Amino acid sequence: MDRTDNAPFSSGFSDTDRALVYASMLVTLFLAALDQTIVATALPSMVEDLRAVDRYAWVATAYLLASTALALVYGKLADTYSRKRITLGALMLFLTGSVLCGVAGMGGKLPVLGDGMNQLVLARGLQGLGGGGIFAMTFIIIADLFTPAERGRYQGYVGAVFGVASVLGPLAGGLLTDHAGGLLPGVQGWRWVFFVNIPFGAGALWLILRRMPPLEPVGHRERPDLMGTILLMLGLVPLILSIQLDKRAFPWFPGASGTTLPGTELAWWAPWATPGLMVFGLLGMAAFLWRSGLAPGPILDLRLFRNPVFRRANAATFFFGASVMSITIFLPLLMVNVMGVSATSAGAALIPFSIGVVLGATAAGQFVATIGYRRQIFAGGLLFAVAVLFLSRIDPTDSFLEISLYAVLCGIGAGPSMPLFTLAIQNAVDVRLVGQATSASQFFRQMGATSGAAVMGTVLVTTLTIAFAGLDLPREIVEDLGGDTERLVASGGSELPDAIRNRYEEVADRANSAPQAERLRLDGEALAARVGHRIVDAYSTAGRRIYWLTSAILLIATLLSLRIPELALRTTHDRELTARDE
Repeated sequence: MDRTDNAPFSSGFSDTDRALVYASMLVTLFLAALDQTIVATALPSMVEDLRAVDRYAWVATAYLLASTALALVYGKLADTYSRKRITLGALMLFLTGSVLCGVAGMGGKLPVLGDGMNQLVLARGLQGLGGGGIFAMTFIIIADLFTPAERGRYQGYVGAVFGVASVLGPLAGGLLTDHAGGLLPGVQGWRWVFFVNIPFGAGALWLILRRMPPLEPVGHRERPDLMGTILLMLGLVPLILSIQLDKRAFPWFPGASGTTLPGTELAWWAPWATPGLMVFGLLGMAAFLWRSGLAPGPILDLRLFRNPVFRRANAATFFFGASVMSITIFLPLLMVNVMGVSATSAGAALIPFSIGVVLGATAAGQFVATIGYRRQIFAGGLLFAVAVLFLSRIDPTDSFLEISLYAVLCGIGAGPSMPLFTLAIQNAVDVRLVGQATSASQFFRQMGATSGAAVMGTVLVTTLTIAFAGLDLPREIVEDLGGDTERLVASGGSELPDAIRNRYEEVADRANSAPQAERLRLDGEALAARVGHRIVDAYSTAGRRIYWLTSAILLIATLLSLRIPELALRTTHDRELTARDE
């Protein structure tokens, strides 16, 4: 007698076990997602304590680099070896990295590893190796636990986890940094940002060890191609670095100007770093693709690209990933510099966006079995694009409530894309390649986010550079600020009005008469106000350009989603189907 669709696919694997394994994967995913946002709030305290502001950005870059670079490798490993072992390995890497992050610098400078900041950056890379595996394995394990017809509901909750993590991350980071320093003598508050992962991760580890079956892949298995893995790393690492490097110091093209922190100079090779890394990375990726077409056990089976669902869904998810970053990175910045709100209030504006993501992702998962995935992704993309156009009109007269409403609509529109692209791909590909297909979906989304952040950042910096170059400031003011536009752009121009007031106040103090001093102060105030308006206009212009570009990108993604074939969701477990085929 055939089993029902809701029956467990593996003997001895009860519905209770499925629920516990699913819950443990959500906990580990929550920790990995939280770690991408919780660190940002604590980062200023980290670099102050470790005295390494020059490596500030590398704490985030190391995690991103490691998690993105190994995403495809985890998919191949999941199609070859026990998925339980791969999941445990990823979780152990993440927890080990968390501990090492927390103790970075406590032992002083170490041989080979260097000072505390070097230790932190390397530990973040190790943490990223585990975090990237957790992201990939969560969707792969869900594919093992549930049929495609019921899978959308559970993958929708994954999107909700991301939304909740993005809300709680900055808040938890601030609270731990400010108030956890007294829990243990000599342990600064920022270290608890990493130590908090240990008890929750240990609980998830115990559940997986006790309740998850081995989940061995079925069918013929080829060992992962080692040479392909090496070529993938040689391509991806420099490619991601070329996108992530600060373009003010490492410009896109050798002819562009660059700037550095005050008191430092650009190295002779700095103008060539970005294009050189990009060319090297593209050559490495070309070699990886060539190798993938020849090797018996490729890291990414190129036959997947023959599948129209896989091909078009990944193209669309790349653009969706880029669009989401334009909200999470640039909305708070624009609110501070255009509307004049505090940094805390600007950060709070992301809470409505995250709530929208939770609502959109959860609802999409609940209705996918009846409505399908293509119409929901299309409708969500249109809503996202329209809401972004409203955000492009941001100006000083907007209220916080208006921006919050637009942010909620953006989140609701973005939400369905998170679970449904992966579901569509898993439902369409050969179930023996579901690991590679799933990790490829996560990889393309992450690459889209990375590329989108770089492109939008370039739009912002270019707009501010042109605007600030035309301010026509007195020579003395420019010299006070470092003597060039690049340094002014690097600081965002926020200190410029006060610098003008201070300079005129100094001149007024040396005036020959009180009327002359008052006139100088009034002139300074008028110039400061005029420059302040120009700075607000510059940020408003940058916001319009960023969000018009985002809307255009979303239109591309939405049109691509319309071309994704709508396949009926299977009502059999992947393993059941594979066993039947063989």
